[in-house]
Amino acid sequence: MNRVPGPAPSPRHGTALTPRDATMYWLSARTPNDLFLLYAFADTGRSTAELRAALANRVADIPDLLVRVLDTPANIAYPIWATCEFIDEQFAEHELPVADWSHLTAALGTLLATGLDAAHRPWRLHVFRDIQGAPTFAPEEPALIAVLQISHALADGRRAAALARALFTPSPSQPVTAENSRSLPNLLDRIGPTGWPHTARAITEFPIAMARTIIRGFSAYRAEQRLAELTAAGVIPPPPTGASPNLLNGNGSAPETHTARMIVRPAQELRIPGHTVTVVAATAISLALQRYLATHGDPAETLLAQIPMSVAADSGPRNSYRDLSTDLSIREPNLVRRATLIAADLAARRQRALHPLQEARSGATEALPAPILHRDVSTYPIDVLPERVSGHTVISSVHRGPTDLTFADGRSHFTAGFPATGSVMRLTHGLHTLGPNLTLSLHADPAAIPDLETYADLLDAALTEVIEALAE
Repeated sequence: MNRVPGPAPSPRHGTALTPRDATMYWLSARTPNDLFLLYAFADTGRSTAELRAALANRVADIPDLLVRVLDTPANIAYPIWATCEFIDEQFAEHELPVADWSHLTAALGTLLATGLDAAHRPWRLHVFRDIQGAPTFAPEEPALIAVLQISHALADGRRAAALARALFTPSPSQPVTAENSRSLPNLLDRIGPTGWPHTARAITEFPIAMARTIIRGFSAYRAEQRLAELTAAGVIPPPPTGASPNLLNGNGSAPETHTARMIVRPAQELRIPGHTVTVVAATAISLALQRYLATHGDPAETLLAQIPMSVAADSGPRNSYRDLSTDLSIREPNLVRRATLIAADLAARRQRALHPLQEARSGATEALPAPILHRDVSTYPIDVLPERVSGHTVISSVHRGPTDLTFADGRSHFTAGFPATGSVMRLTHGLHTLGPNLTLSLHADPAAIPDLETYADLLDAALTEVIEALAE
């Protein structure tokens, strides 16, 4: 399970987005890829104005949340980060027909279909008040559900969790009132846009960038050859071969609607000696998917999961992770041996992904001039289902720290997250812990998974079965 990192370097005004982060930004224009981080707090009955003021006070101390993306003319250069102020529309309070857990999860499905324009503001906080029947809450105890929607250009899962922790860490310096909210001045209005100098520099440096791309492309070719040699010699594990798609991958068209479910459990249940929380959950997911597909007339011979692995450093892209295509080993009926096989394959995928030659392979993309990468992102056929897929589902796992967060003096209970679905991945899993509670979150395209509640029940039962088998 990936852990929340420490404070990350903030995007400075005028700093260009890295190619990886720019890719996420440009891709968001074609398909929603925002992150959604849900936090459940005790509802203390604060007014809407007080909640907005509490948010504004915290944001004023978090530079990462006071930036937006500034495009450059004709995308001749990479977009840049520009300082901005917090605005009221970044706080959105939603009213439900009935303020209970089932209506909240239905509203989440609608929310997951939306996307932010990071050129306007790259994040927004959605609030649902007085929710009854939330997991871990006592009967008649109301919950305040806060959902932080954040552009993938600004953060990956771990960095987004760090931003949420900064946002919901109590600030001793400011009481919560509707009158004392703070915000920074809008530096864009004061100093004017800085895109033109950045663009002019990119134009003059274009031949150099092309030469750098060619050089790095040659280095990538040599790295590819060396990786093949080391693989043939058995020094590093072979690359994943992929698998045939199944109903979890849909038909290639983009999802139009979304559904969500959450399973909240004591985290200690999945902390079994000799097994990571991620492997325990992956084993349960393998069993639940196997049963779900069998009952829907599409039994699988192989199931693969894409499991993001953080490779975050002190500097570099805001999105620092690699997707590991992991075999869920469904051909092994014994759950203990299946968990061992999943752990071994995940370790092999991690070993290959972390090999230094992999950096050389990706170096050519990192050197691409902005117009070329923008063209590639804009024209890549994202709505075509390939003959072989690297995953049938996603399992994104992040430990979000202790349960010491508050919002308007309401203490936190649990957290959840919903990895994006797309034209290939129609069912994703988020695995997130906060203090003593763990949430397995499900995000699905109902066109491919019309009965997510049925799958959630299968997964809940599979969790119990796997926990009991591994604990023996």
